[in-house]
Formats: sequence, structure tokens, C-alpha cells
Amino acid sequence: MIELVNVHKTLGGKNVLDGITLTIERGETFAIIGRSGTGKSVTLKHIVGIMMPDSGKVIIDGVDLSRLSRSELLAFRKKFGYLFQSNALLNSMTVFENIALPLREHEKMTDSEIEALVREKLALVEMDGTQPLYPESLSGGMKKRVALARAIVRDPEIILYDEPTTGLDPITAASVNNMIRDMQDKLNITSVAVTHDINSAYTIADRIGLLHTGKILQVGTPEQIKNSQDLRVKQFIQGIALGPLTA
Repeated sequence: MIELVNVHKTLGGKNVLDGITLTIERGETFAIIGRSGTGKSVTLKHIVGIMMPDSGKVIIDGVDLSRLSRSELLAFRKKFGYLFQSNALLNSMTVFENIALPLREHEKMTDSEIEALVREKLALVEMDGTQPLYPESLSGGMKKRVALARAIVRDPEIILYDEPTTGLDPITAASVNNMIRDMQDKLNITSVAVTHDINSAYTIADRIGLLHTGKILQVGTPEQIKNSQDLRVKQFIQGIALGPLTA
């Protein structure tokens, strides 16, 4: 479903992506782990076509994004839902208005059709009934659920999660992880999450890849990553201050 082939990207004179090559299968949840500033979010931006590589290819569902015109790329992005690290809910809008916004902007639907679809997606994330509330009245976990309802409201084939548990307490983070896994089971879509939270990656992912200095160092199932003998992987998952990742 998703292929990155020898992707290079330089930003501000720094090689952020340095030949990253990665294949993500249709219907799987893939977690990209790594230290802050290693290019995880930049990788997501390449997958969705917000950024284009300096060299290499990004191929989504058989389509090379670099070959699309701007209008074709905008239309192609309907395949994606994006859960932002900060949720990106608009505080001046109600829950209903936040989720309905993509439908009003991009779809030709009646008010009753929009209302029904918003309710359906809120029910999927166990938030039906919150339509009239404003984001400021919601807890961190509730905001994350509303943001996910908005991400899936146009029935995407791929969901991208940018640091989904950042800033959440351990109990709320566990709830969000379960929600992500639940969405995968219910919708059978392809999901990519970038995170430095190794426990989140273990919970949600079918496979995990460690990104460092612009390259994927190792890919494996959660069990394979847990038991990896690679010193770089061990340093990251065990949270060791000194080692090859900080040399």
C-alpha cells in the first residue's frame, strides 16, 4: 500500500531523510519509532504528499506521488485521514462542526446526510452525544477521540497518526492505544503511526521500524523488536542514555 524507495530530503542544510526505504502492507498498522528530530513526522508528510523528496520515490497504492499534478494530488489525498499530534481541533467550533468541516469543504452532501455521518463516526469512537460540546470542555483523551472521528469521516484507506499519545497520562495513553487498535479491527485500513512511545508501538503495531539518521535501521514485529540483539534497538527500547544512538 505504501512504498518509500531510497527517499532523500534535506531541510535547512541537514539530511533529514537519508535514503529511507520502507514497504507497508495493505491493512497493517506500522509504527515508526525513533528519537525526537530523527525525521518521523517528515516521513509522514512525504507519505501524504505535503512534502516531496529531493530524490527517490513515494508510491501509494501503486501511484508515484511525484507524477501527480497539484489538483490530482489534492484529490488523491482523500485516501488519507490524519490524526495530528495536537489534535488540531478548532476551539471556536463544536464537536459536530469540527467533524463536519471536511464534509462541508469537500463533499456534496445534505445537512441530514452530514449529521448522520458525523453521528456514525462519533459512535465508532464512543463519543456520540458530544456533538454540541466545544473542545475546551473535553479531556485530553476525549479530544483525541473526536480528532480521530474527524480523521475517518471521509472513509479513508490510510490513517496517519503523528505522536498519538504525546502529552497524555499513562491511563489515557493506554485508552488511546486501544482505540487505535479498535479502529484497525473495525475498519481494516492501513495505518502508520510515528511515535517515541515504545509501549504505544508495542500495543498498536503489527510491525515496527526504528528510524535513525534518516534511515530505517530495523523492522520487525513487536516481539522481534523486544528481543532484538541490535545495540541501537536495545538502547532505544530500554531508554539507555549512552550508546550507539547517542555516540
